[in-house]
Amino acid sequence: MGAIRKKRFLRTLRTALDRSVRPAPAFESLFPDKREAARAALLTSGRERSPGQRQQLLELLMARADPLNIQVQALPDRAAVTAAIVSLVQTSSTEWGSDKAVAAWSHTLLAALGLDAALSAIGVPLTVVAHNDRHWTRQRVIQSDVGITSADYCVADTATLVMKTRPGEARSVSLVPSIHVAVIGLDQIILDLEELYARLQDDLLKGGEGLGRCTTFISGPSKTADIELNMVHGAHGPRALHIFVITGDGT
Repeated sequence: MGAIRKKRFLRTLRTALDRSVRPAPAFESLFPDKREAARAALLTSGRERSPGQRQQLLELLMARADPLNIQVQALPDRAAVTAAIVSLVQTSSTEWGSDKAVAAWSHTLLAALGLDAALSAIGVPLTVVAHNDRHWTRQRVIQSDVGITSADYCVADTATLVMKTRPGEARSVSLVPSIHVAVIGLDQIILDLEELYARLQDDLLKGGEGLGRCTTFISGPSKTADIELNMVHGAHGPRALHIFVITGDGT
């Protein structure tokens, strides 16, 4: 039967049976993407966490951080964070030389801490890394004993800081100085890597950075056991990592 005759025959049958031609259902309606539904559920649960659930994530972060030699401290407000950083700088020892120096991101949260005046009061210079000259940035960071950053997220289940590199938020601040300090809010703590990837994908779909050009994952200070299986911290980067979590409203 030719194609034209076949179409006429089928049309006659449809007319006789009073059946109209309906469009085929969309593929998505027949085979829904379960991954998309799971991602949406993760995003919703993350955004709707209660204060009690956020506190539980903080406790999980502390439990996971302890065996990794990460010092996590919950502080009520920015003033407490500033005081903790000043105390840390005062009591920490330098790996070389006697003069202390601090480098920090150019970041909204860090700017609100008033670190310049607080560190100046104890005679320690602060460099805010916002200069476009890479050589200038490199030299200032190399001369610093403490590097202060924030983070995009902190994964509680693996005690992992997730930090995107942007202008004024150089990766070197978290990798070169002997001591790395990260200041975050309670709402930046998420459950696990699955939630992280859901958030990154959602950000990308909405026209954001996604992973960005460079994203750093940090789970503890630098360490190695290459020589006679003896664990050594600070072999290839910071010897200590401190995470200060602001649990209050941030004021």
